Amino acid sequence: MTRIGSKSYFWKMAPKPSTFNSAFKETVFQLLLHIVLFLFFSFDKHEPQIHAFKIVAFLNYALGAFLINYVLLPQFFYKKKYLAFFLCVTIIVGIIILVEEQVLEKIYFPDTRGTRFPGIIYSLLDVMPVIMILAGFKFAWDASRKQLEVEELQSSVKESELQFLKSQINPHFLFNNLNNLYSYAIAESSKTPTIILELSAVLRYMLYDCKEDFVALPKEIEHLKNFTQLNELQIEERGKVTFKTENIQSGYRIAPLILTVFVENAFKHSTASQSKDILIKIYIQVSDDGKLEFRCENSFQSLGNTESLSKGIGLQNVKKRLQLLYPNAHELHIQEINGIYSVVLKMQLKTDPT
Repeated sequence: MTRIGSKSYFWKMAPKPSTFNSAFKETVFQLLLHIVLFLFFSFDKHEPQIHAFKIVAFLNYALGAFLINYVLLPQFFYKKKYLAFFLCVTIIVGIIILVEEQVLEKIYFPDTRGTRFPGIIYSLLDVMPVIMILAGFKFAWDASRKQLEVEELQSSVKESELQFLKSQINPHFLFNNLNNLYSYAIAESSKTPTIILELSAVLRYMLYDCKEDFVALPKEIEHLKNFTQLNELQIEERGKVTFKTENIQSGYRIAPLILTVFVENAFKHSTASQSKDILIKIYIQVSDDGKLEFRCENSFQSLGNTESLSKGIGLQNVKKRLQLLYPNAHELHIQEINGIYSVVLKMQLKTDPT
């Protein structure tokens, strides 16, 4: 037990690999930046050798920039304490100038530059370019890292939302079909075993084969066909169901269960409002450039509350998933004309990475 507890404690205390890698990359970047900047700072065409004063002066600047980058920026600037930040920066710059003019120049140039103060403007023009470059690159690095964190967070939120929407679709489907199965069982219909097998096949696909955001298009179409046949059992002689596909290609992928929701609604609303002359047409076509066109039409009678046809939980979910998975890559049109409820969905399919 002790070993497990110690191991768990160590794992909690150890830094995350991503955090360590980020810190290492920043350290290497800052080191290279300081080297390049020092070479520019110390270069003098009249004096090819690097004077010792240039080294200590640059270290003086770098120390001030370090305090600004790793103390003042996180403690004041990023917390929107701008007045305190600029006041502290002013103090640090003043100390840098004071150390250079009153200490370093008196040590290295006691008889020339160390005997006089050139003025605050000249000193600022000497100090500020180095400070601004070092602080500017640090600010840009932090901004880039924050942008990556925001993008990762948005991706995580998107993934969580998609998983939530999927979890709503499966129970919604199961609830409707268990009601149908219950009706057949009460009537002791001979079709009950067939319905159970069909339901089992569909559920197997929904539970095991469509866990990813995108699945192979032929598999999804096969599932949709099985799903249609399952629901067609409840119509029997009361109407006609047609299911037609054209140019279904194996090189494309599609978000699972998107089309299923529309087919499910077609059966649900037709059978709920009509006792005969039920008409359901399903047509799926894929163009050579990977654009899918899905059409689903079903007849209905406006005796019931037809206003809820386009406002169900399933349709709300599928519209949200389309927005998340196919932004600017789909068109959805739903309309009711003369007793026909029509859905037309056009979407650009994802290509199979394999």
